[in-house]
Amino acid sequence: MLTEHTIEVRVRYQETDAQGRVHHANYITYFELARTEMLRAGGFNYKRMEEEGLLLVVRDVQVRYHLPAEFDDVLEVSVKAVKAKGARIDLAYEIRRAGELVVEGSTLLACITRDGKPTRIPAVLRLD
Repeated sequence: MLTEHTIEVRVRYQETDAQGRVHHANYITYFELARTEMLRAGGFNYKRMEEEGLLLVVRDVQVRYHLPAEFDDVLEVSVKAVKAKGARIDLAYEIRRAGELVVEGSTLLACITRDGKPTRIPAVLRLD
C-alpha cells in the first residue's frame, strides 16, 4: 500500500453553505476521495475486495477546522497511512489551499466481513 497520496479537489457550488463556505461535512467526503485514490494509485482493487466479502468501514473520524474554503477554491487533500495492522487502518489527512492549512483530521478504518465481524486487513494493506 502507498503510505502517502495527494489529490486536488475544486470546491463545487453545491458543497457550500449559505455563507458561501464549504459545509463542514464535505471535508469528510474529501478525506474519502483521497483515501480511495491512494488505494487505487497503489494498485489495490477496493471493489474486488468488497466482492470477496471484506469491507473497510469508518469506525472513527476526527476533523479540525482552521480556515474556511469557498466555492471554486482548489484544495490539495493529502492522506498518510499512520498504522495498518490487525483489523485496522489509521490515516491522517491535511487539506491545504495555496499551502495554507484549511483542515486536518484522521480516520480509523476497521476491516469487517459482510456479516459485520472484524477480520484482518488484507496483507497488501498492512504496514509492518
